[in-house]
Amino acid sequence: MDKTDPIYRADCPSRIVLDQIADKWSMMVLEVLREPQRFNAIKRRLDGVTQRVLTQTLRKLERNGMVKRKVLDGRVLGVEYSLTPLGESLQEPFSILFNWTLGNMEAIQDCQRRYDEQNE
Repeated sequence: MDKTDPIYRADCPSRIVLDQIADKWSMMVLEVLREPQRFNAIKRRLDGVTQRVLTQTLRKLERNGMVKRKVLDGRVLGVEYSLTPLGESLQEPFSILFNWTLGNMEAIQDCQRRYDEQNE
């Protein structure tokens, strides 16, 4: 490992982006937004996410150019979120990661059980 490589520097902008997209809620939001969704539809789909965390996640994704926020006109005002082309470009790598996770979940859980038994 070359310590002069800029990616390992504390001030490298990639750290902020990696922190954003590697966050569990960000990954799930980006997956849910394969189709445009309203805030409450996203919240209902993501069991366990709080309104505050979902709001923060959507704002970070919007700031990083991965999600577009659109105010809807009509009798009842609403907001719809959708992926930008940049957000869409993450679908393939995330699909690979999700499939890997599903394919290895049992092995990971076995490892966790063995570790917990050995470290009780």
